[in-house]
Amino acid sequence: MAARLHLPADVESWPAQRVLAYVLEAFPGRVALACSFQKEESVLLDMLFELEPTARVFAIDTRHLFPETYELWREVEQRYGTTIERFEGVPVEEGLWDTKPDLYLSIAKVEPLNRALLDLDAWITGIRRAQSPTRAGAPKLGWDEQHELWKANPLADWNDDDCWTYIHERGLPYNPLHDQGYESIGDTHSTQPGKGRDGRWAGTDRTECGIHTVGTKDAVS
Repeated sequence: MAARLHLPADVESWPAQRVLAYVLEAFPGRVALACSFQKEESVLLDMLFELEPTARVFAIDTRHLFPETYELWREVEQRYGTTIERFEGVPVEEGLWDTKPDLYLSIAKVEPLNRALLDLDAWITGIRRAQSPTRAGAPKLGWDEQHELWKANPLADWNDDDCWTYIHERGLPYNPLHDQGYESIGDTHSTQPGKGRDGRWAGTDRTECGIHTVGTKDAVS
């Protein structure tokens, strides 16, 4: 069980940098950013490494990410002088994502995430409330019941313009697929250009891959 803490009553009014600073101080060495190399992570990586140059970052490699994503991965490591922790599931047969998508996601994303979180007391994500209805209630900091640790969403109240303003003002690298109409970027076989998360699993009723759930509480003492 991850360490508990008293959640500050005014945390929802905090700017993103303060949320990050708080979890870095509360869980030294046992908090990490989950990086999917989208615009939100471009922002969070810059904030995180400014606060703590040796901060931990991990990524789930499904082996089916876009070439642009892998290139950004390498660029991020060079820019910040870091090594992003890579977590992979076992290889799956071609097309499993079509024939048995739940099984594919369980193997390629959920199981590696569970391993990534094993030695953590908290994790940081790029979830924003504006991304989809399923994320509209995401707190800036709350208890993740599914994984039994704290979950920080420092950009929860940011919109797209907030992200792009920060990226351009700071001259940060970002995934070039965003310039091609991809607002949300995942695997090559299940991602199309689209607004919000509309390009993920287009033509299905799926909105999440199992990594993030709606049941995160915003207060635990």
